[in-house]
Parts: sequence; C-alpha cells; structure tokens
Amino acid sequence: MLPSPRAVLCVSAHWTTRDPRLTGSATPPVIHDFHGFPDALYTLDYPAPGEPQLAADVAALLDGLAPEVDPGRGLDHGAWVPLRLIYPDAGLPVVQLSVAPQRDPGWHLELGRRLRPLRDDGVLILASGAATHNLRDFGRYPLDAPVQAYAREFDDWLASCIADGDEASLVDVFEKGPQARRNHPTPEHLIPLHVALGAGGGAPGRQLHDSFTFGVLSMAAYAWD
Repeated sequence: MLPSPRAVLCVSAHWTTRDPRLTGSATPPVIHDFHGFPDALYTLDYPAPGEPQLAADVAALLDGLAPEVDPGRGLDHGAWVPLRLIYPDAGLPVVQLSVAPQRDPGWHLELGRRLRPLRDDGVLILASGAATHNLRDFGRYPLDAPVQAYAREFDDWLASCIADGDEASLVDVFEKGPQARRNHPTPEHLIPLHVALGAGGGAPGRQLHDSFTFGVLSMAAYAWD
C-alpha cells in the first residue's frame, strides 16, 4: 500500500539538466514529450496543481548544488504517466526535479540523501525511470516477447542489490552490474533510482512490481519505506 502524501516530488528521467532544476509553477502544464504514438495519447491531461513553496523548500535542501526553480516548466511524461495510474484524480500538488546524466550515481545518491527530510513532511519522492532501458533493442521484439537473457540478468542483479541494501554495488552499477551498459546505453533512466535509494537512507528496498515488455524493458518498481 502506498502512502497518502500531502504532495509529490517527482524525479524524472525525462528532464535532464546540468544542475538540479525544479518546476515552480502553481499550475504546471502537461508536456507530451514523445512522438510517433497514437493520437489519443496527445489528448491526455493531468491537471495536478504545483506547489511553489515546496519547490523553494527543495531548492533550500539542495543549497550548494546550484538548484534553480523554473516557473514555466511543466510535467513531462516521466511524471504524469505514473501519477495518472497512482493518483488518477490529480488532486495532489506535484513538483518535478531534473536529473543530471553527466553526474555519476554517487552524486545522485547524495542528492537523494538531502531530500530525505521531505519524507517527514508528508512528501512522496517518486523516482521515475526504468530498471532496463535499451531502446536500440526495443523495436526488435513484440510486446509479449520472451525476456532476453541480458536484460533478465541485469534486472535480477539489480533486484538482489536493492533487497540486500547493497548501496556500494548500486553506486558502482556501471562497473559491477552484469551488462549494465547494454541495458543502459545512456544513464538517465537509471539514476533516478539512486535518488530514491539516497532518500531511503540506503536501507533495503522492497519490490512492488516485476514484469517485462518487448523482451528488454523491465517494468520493475521498488519502494523504500
């Protein structure tokens, strides 16, 4: 059972910046930041309110990391797609935080540690990315294709490290994870995990969901209580 927070801070793989940036609008628009999909997807909305004060509070927690608040930025699909499923009434305030792919996992772990006090203030930290994300192989297989061995191997390794609270291996994921670079040719979809790990205090996580689509894309989800 997920908590009933007062607000959500979403760390999305689909907003990449050099330094941390936050949405600061009281009425953040929905961004349809994808192409080539059925027309119906471009009509979807998620009219959640923003919370400028929460954005300011997060910026204060990230002092020293050069955070900026962007009053015009909306919610990309890394935020509104999972939120439509978790909180379909769009009643909770949402602030979005970018990731910095040029920074390493350890930097994102520290970012998450700084965000930990938000949990005591009733803010859900939602890290949105993917356990595996090789889009180069994505188009090779149908939706219900058997899981490819290299994707399963990495996904199982990741699940084991999370369950064991093996922070050291997770920080060194691109060196220690089996076929990590094949599963993540670019890092932006994995590093939200490190933010969640840091916010969770490095404790073991629990798996909420485990499945694959298109043979290579893990839909695994985890929580740190």
